Amino acid sequence: MARRSKIVSGLLISGALLVTSLGVGGMAVGADSAPAVPAPAAAHHQGHTMAASTAAAAEDRDGDGTITAKSPVTGVRPSVKEPPHRYFHEFQANCSVTHTRPDDPIVYPGQPGKSHDHTFMGNTTTDAHSTTDSLKRGNTACKAPGDKSAYWMPTLLKNGEPVLPVGPQVIYYKSGVTDYTSVRPFPEGLRYVVGSPMQTAEEFRRHPGFVEGWECGESYFNVDIPKNCPTSADTQLNIRFQAPSCWDGKNLDTPDHQSHMAYPTVKAGTNDNVCPTSHPVALPMIEFKMAFPVNGDLSKVKLASGEGHSFHYDFFNAWDPATLKALVDHCVVGGLQCNARGYDETHPEAGAALDENYELP
Repeated sequence: MARRSKIVSGLLISGALLVTSLGVGGMAVGADSAPAVPAPAAAHHQGHTMAASTAAAAEDRDGDGTITAKSPVTGVRPSVKEPPHRYFHEFQANCSVTHTRPDDPIVYPGQPGKSHDHTFMGNTTTDAHSTTDSLKRGNTACKAPGDKSAYWMPTLLKNGEPVLPVGPQVIYYKSGVTDYTSVRPFPEGLRYVVGSPMQTAEEFRRHPGFVEGWECGESYFNVDIPKNCPTSADTQLNIRFQAPSCWDGKNLDTPDHQSHMAYPTVKAGTNDNVCPTSHPVALPMIEFKMAFPVNGDLSKVKLASGEGHSFHYDFFNAWDPATLKALVDHCVVGGLQCNARGYDETHPEAGAALDENYELP
């Protein structure tokens, strides 16, 4: 498993998401309210065309950009409890790349081709028209058949050609708060965007989701993609980035696709991470750990969204609720370091949440 990720600070990422229309075409393969981070200026990203969405999501009945949860969570206060210390409280969702396409069903719903090119993982059907129901009817390239969620990020390009991660990628589901026993499963249909393609290098570095930036060989904490990387069979370009894990308890989406979520804050006088009072519901913290099969001369490597600091990603929850609850309860709430079956090799006595086929027993 990966090194322990940093303690995140409590910044609520808000402001309108500015997404560009640079595409390479689709290619199929096999405490209190948190302060806002200002949206970066377009001048930092010449060549990007900023275009606002002109269509509402199919689930946004009144077209105001907000999708309200069918079962809001009310009466919750951020937990300040300190359960017995456990170094890990996580499980993996191992999902492979399914296709690339210049679509984004969160930012540009119902508008195929309007986004820069994205690399999609997990659900095999994800496109501009995806909804919670369509994803639930789809298939998945995740190890757990119950995970039909859609995960996507800007496509990595070398000399203008896509470079796609090979095999199951590591997507951690972990506790972002000290009271890991307070974490509950995602509500069905929750969606959000992590980061922004328009963020500057400094904003990327200061982002509360920043873990180790771009890594290659012995080079770590890079804000942009390194120009060179050791040439060896086991050397790849990697990036790790964490998502906010505190929910407002009401909305599955908001107009900026971010303000219904917040990062944990540090409780005054302690090292404890707690959810802000504006977003009191603790959910799993997703962490992308992506590995791209490229090394050597990386001077011609960039993202479809621009330079390395434009990295961002999207999540659209379509888990089978019972499967997700079993993994969250067993691994996150249970304080274990689990694989995609919900099994912790260091605690075999705890058993696994799923069977040999990654399904509920």
